Amino acid sequence: MKDKLTVEQAQTPAERMAFIRLPWKIYRNDPYWVPPLVSERVEFLDPQRHPFYRHADVALFLARRGDEVVGTIAALVNHRHNEYWNEKTGFFGLFEVIEDREVADALLETACNWVRERGMRAIRGPANFSTNEEIGLLVDGWNGPPVMMMTYNPRYYAPFIEGAGFAKVMDLLAYIADLEPYRSGLPERTVRVAEKVMQHRGFSVRPINLRRFDEDVAHFKRIYHSAWSRNWGFVPMDDEEIDYVAAQLRQVIDPAIAFFVEKEGEPVGAVVTLPDLNQALLKAYPRPETPEWWTMLKLFWHWKVRRVVTTARGWAGGVIEPHRGVGADAVLAVELGKALLRRGYRRFEGSWILENNLMTRRLLESYGAQVYRTYRLYEKALA
Repeated sequence: MKDKLTVEQAQTPAERMAFIRLPWKIYRNDPYWVPPLVSERVEFLDPQRHPFYRHADVALFLARRGDEVVGTIAALVNHRHNEYWNEKTGFFGLFEVIEDREVADALLETACNWVRERGMRAIRGPANFSTNEEIGLLVDGWNGPPVMMMTYNPRYYAPFIEGAGFAKVMDLLAYIADLEPYRSGLPERTVRVAEKVMQHRGFSVRPINLRRFDEDVAHFKRIYHSAWSRNWGFVPMDDEEIDYVAAQLRQVIDPAIAFFVEKEGEPVGAVVTLPDLNQALLKAYPRPETPEWWTMLKLFWHWKVRRVVTTARGWAGGVIEPHRGVGADAVLAVELGKALLRRGYRRFEGSWILENNLMTRRLLESYGAQVYRTYRLYEKALA
């Protein structure tokens, strides 16, 4: 006979730590799961340290059978999302569960009830916490570890979520490109076209400048908000959130593969590409019981000494009007390709891409990239 199943809100530091620890149990036999740094998860769940909580209500829930933690979920109301899109939509995220449908149903029902009580008419997810962070459920492409800041989950999560009455609302695609065929150089025609665009349109390209990082962050914020403002699910970030994300990325960014395209000295487009630190993190394999100084030492060894990081992820980018559709994106793509090859990267992942973002999809496909993973966002109407 099974122990009684309970779902209760995680509020104390000890309960939040139990929330954080569960994935090590779920994925203990999965060679592709990349464990996070425990300190990063602690900060992520701390309302005093993560700026998302300034404009959102968040509740964390633990499912237990007896004394054993068997599942987690976060229920969210992102007020900035609802104000921007004129919606009453709640979200769920941080969904982890043993292979037990009863537990999954109880967690999802708890999240639905929590956002419904706050006046929401629908619930969407998984989102950890918004489109500016990790979102989507992996539904196709269990072909290796996820790249940096992309989600990962067991195959049985999708039927659990769908069985609870959720339906697909949007797919997010990850493209992969093998850089090895271009080791001797990019196709001459592609380079020639980019050079003509630069000449005729007066574009120039420069890498991000870490010595003027704050200034370049401000340029990126302006471009990002302009280029993404009409994209499905977009939520603008305030200065505090931008600074928070920038401080995290500054620790890992490779400035040689992050670029601005400029017109008369003014940035009009950008692409931020990140080294896939997950390749080194998987080797270091953080654990809650391991001192983090030791984990960080192993991470540094695999990243900087052994140089196991051979994949880069195209994390964010865009071009503002009126320079969109006239070749600025192609110029950025060529300069990025050259830089990736110079730096010795072997693979490039473009992610994530909305399934209806045909312009970006065609650009990636023109360089031989192919969809190799699909992430899904689900939605459920609330009575």
